[in-house]
Order: sequence, then C-alpha cells, then structure tokens
Amino acid sequence: MFECDFSTTNGAGPGSIIVLGDSSFLPKGCVCASFSGCSKGLRAGMVLESGGAELLRVISGFWTSGVPGAKSWIAEVIGELPESAAQLTIKKEGYSLAYVTLSDKGAAGERKDEAGPLIAEMIKNALPVSIAEGYLIPDECADLKALLMHLAYVDGYDLILTTGGTGVGPRDVSPEATLGVIEKRLPGFERAITATGLEKTPHAMISRAVAGTLGESVVVNFPGSPKAVRESLEAVLPALKHTVDKLQGDKTDCAAVS
Repeated sequence: MFECDFSTTNGAGPGSIIVLGDSSFLPKGCVCASFSGCSKGLRAGMVLESGGAELLRVISGFWTSGVPGAKSWIAEVIGELPESAAQLTIKKEGYSLAYVTLSDKGAAGERKDEAGPLIAEMIKNALPVSIAEGYLIPDECADLKALLMHLAYVDGYDLILTTGGTGVGPRDVSPEATLGVIEKRLPGFERAITATGLEKTPHAMISRAVAGTLGESVVVNFPGSPKAVRESLEAVLPALKHTVDKLQGDKTDCAAVS
C-alpha cells in the first residue's frame, strides 16, 4: 500500500493518461500525481484501487533524472480520481502482454503489420489480459535487446512475444538479440514451434526462434508471417499461463494436464 496525492491531476477522467511521480522533475504540462511509500511490485497491467474502487491501470515505468531512487509510472485513469490524497492498494488481474514486430518495411511505414495484432488477438482469446501493447521496430539487434530489457525489467510485462527476424536472412536478428538478454532458455517452446512448422513445410527447419525468461517475463520469438504466427502460437499457448505463474513464484505442484 502507498499514498498518492491526486490534487494536481486537474480533474483527469477515465481514459486520461497520468504520471505517478514527482511533478517537479517532469516536463511542464504533464498531468502528475505524486506518491509516497513503497510501490515495489508494480508491473504493467496492474490496477491501483482505493476503498475497493479501481482508479488506475499501470501502463509502463521509467526512471526520472534527478530523483534519487525514484521510479515513475505512466497509468491510465479507469475510475473517478479523488481530489486529494488516498491510500492505494495494488491488484493484479489477468496477464500483461507486449508484442514486438520486427520489420524494416513496417517500421518505415511501407508495410502494414498484421502479425503483431494477431498475437494480441490470440492471447486475448486464450487468457485474461489486463493490458496489451504493441511495438513495431526495424530489424536491429541493439534496438530489440534494449526494448526487451525495458519491457521486462522496467515495465514488468508478463509476456513479451516477438514476430519476425527468425530466419537466416542478413537482417534476421531476433534470436541473437533474445539470446543476448534471456536468463533461462525454454527449449521445449522452441522445439514445439519447430515441430509444428515441420508439419506444414520443410522450410521450418531454418527457423531459429528462441524462447526464455527475462526477470519475471516470458519471451518467445515467432516467425514473421501471420499464418506461421498462428500455427506457432497455437503450439505453445497451452503452456504460457503455467510458465508465467511458475516463473513468478507459484509454488503449487505441477499437475497433469487434463
């Protein structure tokens, strides 16, 4: 639990975006609510409530220059905010999803991204999702490494799923970027994706998709075409929830799948 002062939010209503942090260190014009106390444990998608009323949904986090040890958060207003300070509690509901499409043409606006939104659609149909945010970036190894680290360690997304860049082309760098940051590899996911692809085409042999954990996030690479995304994601969907739960501390025994 921590205290948040809403007196400076200028009547921000549902759908508005505000910053939880120290307004004196933020750009002029930011709608900001200052907070005190321990906000440890906040992650993207979590809901902040007061007296049982849901007020805010966390979107992302960032470190603010000049504020010693202070992490700020971007949040969406989902309820009527108090006019003064209030005690907030943190509630987790559903799973947070970040999907990342790697495409030079897509990032340049020359190709519509269909694979990324398909990932979001399939995950929402299979799991309770608190928030889903999409990113479209060029095929740059350093860019993907930086984004994966931020999504996992700063924002705290449960699922980080990438599409594109898993082949052997000169610009296919998703596996290298992912291997450069993950902590525990998930070879079972990789085998399931390859095996499913081989049922459709021998070309699946060149897939280098990587899966693993990064902090408390599960990271999985998928191919770039919507058809291959659908087939590959269907192969690992049954294990995603269980993997996230175990990674984040679920101590119940692993039971047989009924």
